[in-house]
Amino acid sequence: MKIIANDPNRKTWLKVDKNSDFPIQNIPFGVFLTRDDIITIGTRIGDYAIDLGALHQLGYFKDIPLTDDMFLQDTLNDFIADGRITWRLVRNRIAEIFDENNTVLKDNIEHRNRIIFTMDEVEMQLPITIGDYTDFYSSKEHATNVGSIFRGSENALMPNWLHIPIGYHGRSSSIITSGTPIRRPKGQMKPKGSVEPIFGPSKLVDFELEMAFITTDVNKLGETIKLEEAEDYIFGMVLLNDWSARDIQGWEYAPLGPFLGKSFASTISPWIVTMDALEPFRTKSPIQEPTPLPYLKQVGDRSFDINLQVIVQPENGEENIVAKSNFKYMYWTMAQQLTHHTSNGCNVRAGDMMGSGTLSGPTKESYGSMLELTWGGKNPIKLKDGSERKFINDNDTVTLRGYCENENVRIGFGDCSGRLIENY
Repeated sequence: MKIIANDPNRKTWLKVDKNSDFPIQNIPFGVFLTRDDIITIGTRIGDYAIDLGALHQLGYFKDIPLTDDMFLQDTLNDFIADGRITWRLVRNRIAEIFDENNTVLKDNIEHRNRIIFTMDEVEMQLPITIGDYTDFYSSKEHATNVGSIFRGSENALMPNWLHIPIGYHGRSSSIITSGTPIRRPKGQMKPKGSVEPIFGPSKLVDFELEMAFITTDVNKLGETIKLEEAEDYIFGMVLLNDWSARDIQGWEYAPLGPFLGKSFASTISPWIVTMDALEPFRTKSPIQEPTPLPYLKQVGDRSFDINLQVIVQPENGEENIVAKSNFKYMYWTMAQQLTHHTSNGCNVRAGDMMGSGTLSGPTKESYGSMLELTWGGKNPIKLKDGSERKFINDNDTVTLRGYCENENVRIGFGDCSGRLIENY
């Protein structure tokens, strides 16, 4: 089925700024609370939120096989579980409805008042119920930097890293949507030079520049999927700030890995951008040496050219861009991650989330965490107001931004923001 929603020449009768993350070619999916205190599933064009529940009730999705309550729910899980054909049909229809040459909704003032909201009239919600969350560790540059900081350059990469996508099971209950404050976590840590551990607020809170993909139902328990089929089960992507407390993490890490140092908060952007919308931005992924085992060996362009930024803003201060990276630097692709995830028969369900791991690039400005940017706190960053940061201070707001852009269109994700506040 053709993706007509991606037509770069299509224009909409809604007003959309030239540099908007959400042109009519994007059509992401999310969940929001309306001005009437109703939670609905929706999409976004420019600075307008579109109520898909109302659009469906008023007959604009006729001939598409949808249940009556498909968009009247408080999560996207059922819609995602319906599969790629449904996603594409709905997205194509939305593009047609808001096309500048289609006046059916444009000329119906009563319907427009029920369907269209400005973004300041809605409150974004967590778009899915996340049953399971896996976080990978798939940037070679990030893994090398972190290994060099803690083990030295000669032992930076662990022996298994170039052979399998490394990951761990994260905590889905503490995944939050953009704009939700984060309390500085407390935990047990062992300061340098201390004989015994202590308990208290983390002093080394960090961001991690990541993206995440959302799956539909993939397999039954005991089944595996092939690499060439893996992308069929990926609904879309969000920005992810997988906050870390480096001092808590460093003390608890051995022998089982991340726990309280990671599970206190993970912030995602509220709009899920579909893989269909990202299709024009496919690109090559890094060369993999040694060649992966046959079940992970891939051909073709399996990555995406997504520009990424990290902004740190002190309280009442200016924004400071501290990192610029790109999703294409990820060594292990999403298809490889999902294939490996199911290779032991682990079942993956609709609404599961898979984090990329920190997306660092080859230059210092592209490092995706304060741990790397300051090299463990040894080289503080100076902000515009003259203050310095080794890690994140109380009342700092960290914002991730991401977008794809070519000569025809820009597709973005909106902001993924969180403000770190004091823990009393």
